[in-house]
Amino acid sequence: MLNYVDRGAIASNGVNGSLATCTDSGICTGGSGIQGDFNLNNFQDGVLSSAFMVGLLIASPIFASLAKSHNPFRLIGVGLSVWTFAIAGCGSSFDFWSIAICRMLVGVGEASFISLAAPFIDDNAPAAQKTAWLATFYMCIPAGTALGYVYGGFVGGQFNWRVAFWVEAILMLPFPILGFIIKPLQLKGFAPMESKFIESNVSETGGDDTIAEDEDFVRGSKSTYKLWDQFTRFSKDMQELLHDQVYVINVLGYISYNFVIGAYSYWGPKAGFSIYHMSNADLLFGGITIVCGILGTLAGGLILDRITSTISNSFKILSVATFLGAIFCLIAFLFRSLSGFIVFFSIGEILIFITQAPVNYVSLRCVKPSLRPLSMAISTVSIHIFGDVPSSPLVGVLQDHINDWRKTALCLTSVFFLAAGIWFIGIFLNNVDRFNEDDDDQTVTTRRGKMKPLLDGSSDACNQA
Repeated sequence: MLNYVDRGAIASNGVNGSLATCTDSGICTGGSGIQGDFNLNNFQDGVLSSAFMVGLLIASPIFASLAKSHNPFRLIGVGLSVWTFAIAGCGSSFDFWSIAICRMLVGVGEASFISLAAPFIDDNAPAAQKTAWLATFYMCIPAGTALGYVYGGFVGGQFNWRVAFWVEAILMLPFPILGFIIKPLQLKGFAPMESKFIESNVSETGGDDTIAEDEDFVRGSKSTYKLWDQFTRFSKDMQELLHDQVYVINVLGYISYNFVIGAYSYWGPKAGFSIYHMSNADLLFGGITIVCGILGTLAGGLILDRITSTISNSFKILSVATFLGAIFCLIAFLFRSLSGFIVFFSIGEILIFITQAPVNYVSLRCVKPSLRPLSMAISTVSIHIFGDVPSSPLVGVLQDHINDWRKTALCLTSVFFLAAGIWFIGIFLNNVDRFNEDDDDQTVTTRRGKMKPLLDGSSDACNQA
């Protein structure tokens, strides 16, 4: 929630602000917020809103890969520490580059839990409520962003935009501390950390003279081996993900879906103002998004739990909800009256947001448990690189060519049908739930970690004889 509050806050008028302006009569108004204080042009201002993606895209696969050899809660603690430091840095920034670098580091913090939190929920939620729990988690995306608009506008207006960031850092501070001090997290599909430690000690046991003699060589070889082993494991895991038809179909549908959602969030208020001459387009679109986002996301989780949580049922919900949502959104943009638009667009958004829990459920369940963090990380990276990042400028190019926001919005909304069609294909694939697939491997690894060296066992046997 705090992460997405920050996402909304930096886009709010109170924090983002505006440049100084002067009228033809010579009356000038001073700049405000980040843009006014640092005298940023619109391009630089736009970079700040998406700079977090640099850290997110680079760090997500790294944290997911490290989860195989490090305690995930500690990784979350490290990531949220970076987030807290970066947010405090945003409040203390002195120019464009200083705040841009801090915004990139914010993405590193988000990456630590975006790929690890969902597997944790999947492991600990009651069997009959797993997708409802996931829906509650992903509900924080629209709710947090909308709350951030309000928070940023109030704090930035009453105090200063820097205060908004400092308060966020203070509010987040307890969470990285908890990541370091609470009981270590054991994700399904991974051997216990203590068994890995014991196994490592057993494998490294040898003659003292030999170890002392080759100490420098062993240290260098060990570091090289660990790096190579980490790389080869990551490569094998990536190959397994990319050869999983269910996973690929799910992510391709999600990319198409996010292509539209990303452009909606950026161009929606401007399109609404142009088509319906709204004076409060920001407030209207923000209000619709928070209400419909919460209702739709929770409904998606509850419906999937109600009809039994399976991958096949998830694809059915994804295809049907997206198809119907696209129809309602298309009809909304065809309306000439604002009231008709609001009614149909609200229904369309509720249907569209129903997808949040099912799409992430598929990403968690179509792979074996040890691949879940990487599955979530690659899904997140993909929907940004191929979805919402290119969609906004492409829609801008289309609008420059057509010069009609109604037609542009209709063309954009039609991409939802592509997403629905891709997810419809998923219904007919071999949808095997692989949640319990790692159990045997995990048991073997744990037992092997608890084994004593053979000579120690023989020595004990001789002493007993």
